[in-house]
Amino acid sequence: MTGLQVVRKLQKLGFVVDHVTGSHYILIGPERQRTVVPVHGARNLRRGTLHAICKQAGVTEEELRRL
Repeated sequence: MTGLQVVRKLQKLGFVVDHVTGSHYILIGPERQRTVVPVHGARNLRRGTLHAICKQAGVTEEELRRL
């Protein structure tokens, strides 16, 4: 999954893009949690990076993939 795909899926869960710093999108969730997603073109995120994003967002990887 690319970074942009993750951003779009998080937006479906109610996250809003707060700002972009370089290639990192900073999103704020419905419970005010902050999540950072790196977007590097068409490159897929590494498994550990995806796991860290899910942990920050409070969702499982399976939930994110199903959206």
